[in-house]
Amino acid sequence: MAIIASVSGVRGIIGTDLTPQAAVQFGSSFGTWLGGGKVVVGGDTRPSGQMLRQAVEAGLLACGCDVVDLGIVSTPGAALMVKELAARGGVVITASHNPPEYNGIKFLTDQGWAPPPAEADKIFAIYASKVFRYKDSLHCGGFTEDDSTHQRHIDAVMRIVDVDRIRSGRFRVVLDAINGAGSIATPVLFEKFQCDATLMNCEPTGLFPHEPEPIEKNLQGLCAKVKEVGADIGFAQDPDADRLVIVDENGRFIGEEYTLALAVWQVLKTRRGPVATNLSTSRLVDAVTQKFGVPVVRTPVGEANVAAAMFAHKCPIGGEGNGGVIDPRVVAVRNSLIGIGHILQLLAEEDAPLSKLVASLPAYAMIKRKAPLRRECLASVYNALKQHFAAGQFNESDGLRIDLPQGWLHIRPSNTEPIVRIISEATDAGAANCLADAAEEVLQRVCAA
Repeated sequence: MAIIASVSGVRGIIGTDLTPQAAVQFGSSFGTWLGGGKVVVGGDTRPSGQMLRQAVEAGLLACGCDVVDLGIVSTPGAALMVKELAARGGVVITASHNPPEYNGIKFLTDQGWAPPPAEADKIFAIYASKVFRYKDSLHCGGFTEDDSTHQRHIDAVMRIVDVDRIRSGRFRVVLDAINGAGSIATPVLFEKFQCDATLMNCEPTGLFPHEPEPIEKNLQGLCAKVKEVGADIGFAQDPDADRLVIVDENGRFIGEEYTLALAVWQVLKTRRGPVATNLSTSRLVDAVTQKFGVPVVRTPVGEANVAAAMFAHKCPIGGEGNGGVIDPRVVAVRNSLIGIGHILQLLAEEDAPLSKLVASLPAYAMIKRKAPLRRECLASVYNALKQHFAAGQFNESDGLRIDLPQGWLHIRPSNTEPIVRIISEATDAGAANCLADAAEEVLQRVCAA
């Protein structure tokens, strides 16, 4: 496979696609686009991370950027440091939830979020042209290190949530940090909240004990541990700790879609305003916002799109249904630490077990499938789906989303893998599967023609 470059950054397989040479050139592309200035650079725990980080830093230094190396940090932590250090931009070396053979390069603007699509295209055009603004020997950038990210991130979260209220809950929690970037800061956050924490896979080695995407089949160990120790809640993070998934007190996988819904519930109790989320996110968010009388703003997939909508509509909270909570008071990217804070505070204030809070929300079944990507077929696929679901409401800002009385269907090319994603949701699994089956049938038929 070739390197995938999108609004979500760069992803590739180490040793074949994403090489040291490519990393230097992506660093040079970003440095050329920035035109110099301070750039923070950090990354998750993947063993290839140090190699990529230093290669990217070499490209940035060659273009006159002053590099601040943060070491191993979460993606939201790196984004926070862009703001804390008044940097021109940032780079995070991470492949998020992708399998171990992958790594990636994520660019951040001076706002701490990914460049919008038009600006990302400019960076990739520079990379394609190989025309970089290298400096002479007297004007290369300087290099420093800063190890304060984790403490600053914890402090920022604690300034927003009601720490005393969380402490009053005396929560017993379990954390599966998959030996990723969350292994460092998250246990400290639990200490600050005076939680009794059982830690699983919290060594920052980057050696993943199970597949890194925080979905149900990969988190059976967490579910069992929550039940074994009698915990109030279980949390799972992905390798760069921007996504958060929860397990209830019965050891039942609640899942990523509930993370945002519960955080939105907590924030809207005291701060009313629109909520921004993407087209692939569950209607659970709509159910919560209806309780508080505020609208939902839907955007294309990609946290930069959600963040831009949040600022445009003055949203107090937003995020993505993949477990990504965005609270702009910390930083405008997905942030598992602030998600933990909001959910624990909700549990404390409602004085009810997680299972009861979840049961108070509507029950939806969501189906997520993947299919091989053939971009040349997609326009025809979308047209065929619009004919098949002629009674639906269509949104074509990111692939095709079809809203129907019985549910919705979203089909789009992935930003991070060479696949088409098919997502459907309805009030029961049978109806959701019917929607996804129809999409797959149309996809196969049209692409085979």
